[in-house]
Amino acid sequence: MGYSDFTLKTVQKEFDLTIIENRDIFSETEETGISEHLSATLNENVPLALAINTEKARSELIIVNVLVELRRSFNHEISFFSGTDFSVDRQRNLNGFCDYIISGSAEQFFLNSPVVAIVEAKNENIAGGFGACIAEMLASQIFNEKEGKPVSVTYGAVTTGNVWKFLKLENSSAYIDLKEYHINDVRKIMGILSAMIRQNAPTSSSSPTPPASSHPATS
Repeated sequence: MGYSDFTLKTVQKEFDLTIIENRDIFSETEETGISEHLSATLNENVPLALAINTEKARSELIIVNVLVELRRSFNHEISFFSGTDFSVDRQRNLNGFCDYIISGSAEQFFLNSPVVAIVEAKNENIAGGFGACIAEMLASQIFNEKEGKPVSVTYGAVTTGNVWKFLKLENSSAYIDLKEYHINDVRKIMGILSAMIRQNAPTSSSSPTPPASSHPATS
């Protein structure tokens, strides 16, 4: 068993998490400007990727270009990895390959901390990627701590390339943003990803507190 085997229900049960799905977490995050190159690239690539309609096409034509732009916007002081083995704790099934990892380090030859996990949704099923993403966020939390760079909140995203859904893990609560963002709102997507890397995306102190009746998801 590895990341891709986790469903939302199994990751909640295995790690005793509270799943919170009704919070608008990132709507107040500021947009980030994009280069003319990315704008032209997406204008060309998005219709093509959607017409081809395969995960490989959406990955190569959309997702990778967004992440390359993200790296450029940080003056190459961050790195991103694709298809990297991220086996952190095999005993807890936090092992396997990640679709994408963003690292807050400029080092590109090996993975350094802190990290943000991005899962490519299979069969265009965003919700189907939540379990794997949360598992990778848990692994990221452990990895960051082992590397001596613990963070109070761990972030992640699930995307088809065309649609992006953002998550955060704080203490034992996993938040799935109420909203989803489409690639035509790429400046917002870039703003959220940038805030995650800078660790200034919203935490529970700046977003509504779950009601007392909030309880772990059971489905």
